[in-house]
Formats: sequence, C-alpha cells, structure tokens
Amino acid sequence: MLYPPELGDDPLFPRAEDFSIIFKDEMTGMGVITYRSFKKGTIMARIAKQAVPDIRQHTLQLSKTSHNFDPYFSGYFLHSCAPNVSVDMQKLTVTALQDIEADSYLYMDYAETEDYLFKQFPCSCGAKNCRGWITGRLELPYQKPASPEADIILPEPLGMSVVI
Repeated sequence: MLYPPELGDDPLFPRAEDFSIIFKDEMTGMGVITYRSFKKGTIMARIAKQAVPDIRQHTLQLSKTSHNFDPYFSGYFLHSCAPNVSVDMQKLTVTALQDIEADSYLYMDYAETEDYLFKQFPCSCGAKNCRGWITGRLELPYQKPASPEADIILPEPLGMSVVI
C-alpha cells in the first residue's frame, strides 16, 4: 500500500505493486506511474482523505474551504489538458478515462478539481486542446511578462489561504 497504515486499509487504496511515484524529467518532476493496465471506465483506486483548510502543493480541492493533502498518491498526478484519469473528490475515486497501458503516467486536468491552484504554470502537455497555461477553473491566468526581465503581475488576492 502506498498510504501509511494510520490512513486505513481500504482495499481500493493504491498498492505499491500497482503504482509508484517516480521522477519523470527535469521539466515535469515527480509523477505517478501505473505498473498495470486499466480499461476505460475502471475505478483504479480510492484516495485517502486528509482534509486541510488551505491550498498546498499536493492538495486537491474537496470543497470551497477544504482540501485533501495527499503526498502519497493523488498529489503527484501530472497535468494534461487531455487527461487519462478523472478524479472524483466526493467519492475519492480515480477512474480511467481511456484504456491505460502499464508503465504509463497518470494525468488529470487540474481544472477538474481545483477552483484555484497553489501555483499556476505554463502547460507543455502537447494535447490538441492544450490551454497553454494551467489555472484552476475559476481563476484568470497570471499576466505573462513582455520580456524575461519584466516582473510577473499577479491577479488580485481572492481571500484564499495559500501555504508555501
């Protein structure tokens, strides 16, 4: 099991023989890889709930005021504008959106679960429908600087608590 024992022993929790968090590359960093294949529509795993009141790196939004901190599994799903998994934060399940081959990384669309991201970033997924800049579903992209020397102008604060 990828989760420590104190988070429970749900039989749908991700197992170490099926998934791992590994380094992908310098640009992407760490991501979840599956060691087995999954058919489209299959519930792949259940996510352990560790609710926190703020947005952090490795959290997924449970509600407007609560986020699930998961540094063991779902917090390392990579982003794609054409994801291969869907995350249901009410049922805490991960479902295959397409057939997924063994040794594949798991990609979700962060805008599926997040109103606001811990940190926005440029997208490099390469999908036909790539949005180019990763944001939560309710936030505007940062204004990109005109030159590398210029400062990035951040949007007005939205009253959200962000922990760095």
